[in-house]
Amino acid sequence: MSTASELIRKDILAGLESAFEKGTLPEIQVDDAAIERPQNPEHGNFACSLPLKLAKPFKMNPLAIAKALTENLPTNGVIGNASVVAPGFINITLDRRWVLDQVHWIRDNPETFSDISIGKGKSVQVEYVSANPTGRLHIAHARGAVIGSTLSELLRTAGYIVQEEYYLNDAGNQIDNFDISLLTRYRQLCGECVELPEDAYPGEDIIDVARKILDRDGHRYLKMPEEEARSAIGIAGTPLILEGISQDISSLRIQFDNWFSEKSLFKAGQFQKCIKILNDKGFVEKKDGATWLISSELGEEKDNVLIRRTGAPTYFATDIAYHFNKFHERRFDRVIDIWGADHQGQVSRLKSALAALGTNPDNLDMVLVQMVRFKKGKTAEKLSKRSGNVIPLLELVNEVGADACRFMFLSRSHDSQLEFDLDLAKENSSENPVYYVQYAHARICSILRLATSKGISFDEGEPNRLGEPSELNLINKMLELPDVVETSVRNLEPHHLPHYALELATCFHLFYQNCRVISSHASDIPLTKSRLMLVDAARIVLKKSLDLMKMTAPEKM
Repeated sequence: MSTASELIRKDILAGLESAFEKGTLPEIQVDDAAIERPQNPEHGNFACSLPLKLAKPFKMNPLAIAKALTENLPTNGVIGNASVVAPGFINITLDRRWVLDQVHWIRDNPETFSDISIGKGKSVQVEYVSANPTGRLHIAHARGAVIGSTLSELLRTAGYIVQEEYYLNDAGNQIDNFDISLLTRYRQLCGECVELPEDAYPGEDIIDVARKILDRDGHRYLKMPEEEARSAIGIAGTPLILEGISQDISSLRIQFDNWFSEKSLFKAGQFQKCIKILNDKGFVEKKDGATWLISSELGEEKDNVLIRRTGAPTYFATDIAYHFNKFHERRFDRVIDIWGADHQGQVSRLKSALAALGTNPDNLDMVLVQMVRFKKGKTAEKLSKRSGNVIPLLELVNEVGADACRFMFLSRSHDSQLEFDLDLAKENSSENPVYYVQYAHARICSILRLATSKGISFDEGEPNRLGEPSELNLINKMLELPDVVETSVRNLEPHHLPHYALELATCFHLFYQNCRVISSHASDIPLTKSRLMLVDAARIVLKKSLDLMKMTAPEKM
């Protein structure tokens, strides 16, 4: 069944077509109905700005266009009222009976009522986290992880075929440093007096891996030449680090569909193939002992090094090859990268390089995630994996819980800095938005359990008995979820979900305050059953919004 937005769009365009046929409006090709949900509910359920957009091509007063359009709107029971307001808007209120009937629709389609079809089965890859496999994940990775996994859920709901991928930066200088760090810690555990090199990784997780290797393999790496020992212990330690990273990710309820190795780009010859294509097209030049991409010929301000004088490829070069692999080898229709805001400068040059390779750069989207400040008591500070005050991701999840982590990290737009209040996240009160939303679901389940204990079957309820303002407000809010999914997907902004969940919970709490659900009077049983049916529909929608954020929907609190 079509959503309210889809039906209103169709009615607007149908009304326009009718006005064309009658000659009351000049005929023109119009594809966008220009509708939105107004911020002020007093303006109706939808507002249409199409008359304002058509004023110039029609050479007409937008109020006259709005009047002609409203007079030709279909009377199919979806639109209850359409009023013209200056300077040329049409405020639309949904038909009351149609709104009430949607309670049945939601309960009959609990798994699919929020699904939309804008993805049309296209394949999209979402790559996120992708931290170097040189240690366990820290809280600096958490916000991007939650945004990436939630966006993936939303894309699936919107009709895309989604692959979630973790890119393993398992080649290059950082891996050499990992090998050295691991071997040094291993030797220290074996009793040798060796200093940790300046560029080594000092984390406790390296010591943990070194201890596991010592317990399993004994002193075998002490018997090897230095270079051989570094390589061998690195090979032994990498799976253990990845196992830890997988545990960190799982604590946030994330499971990747694919772990892609940077090394594989070189082993399969895809890196070399990519560089050759760029060279054959005349975009590669040797100068100063290095290999350069002539980015200035692709619209960039300066050229960029692909291969250093040492023969080592740059991060930029491997990024080009990796994305070439995504589009040309694995043939994803669309790719979305969730990156830290410090990668802003890499966006344009990567897109221009892909364009040189024959890829439409518009098929690559970058979601740049701003930093998080963690607040505890009166203290707030920015925590980064490169500073000395890093906190393991698992420690954060253990302290506040996965639900609080996910909700809080989603609560603001990715392009805004976020303050994460650790004390608030653990508070069992309405001040905590996580508690407030989940408590609404638990309250709903409590009501339904009470009804069952009293032998009241609400499957026999009749929604047309409803009509109180708080009842209608709750239903209308429930019907917004497909629009929230669409807005989130079109703009790559999953922060709309927690905002919606809060609004829905508020609507339910107000309904519960204003309308007695279960009555002991026999004469009230028909209304009780109808309100219970509404409560059950609210449970379905609230749970769906929590499911999309990969949060639990508790039945008791």
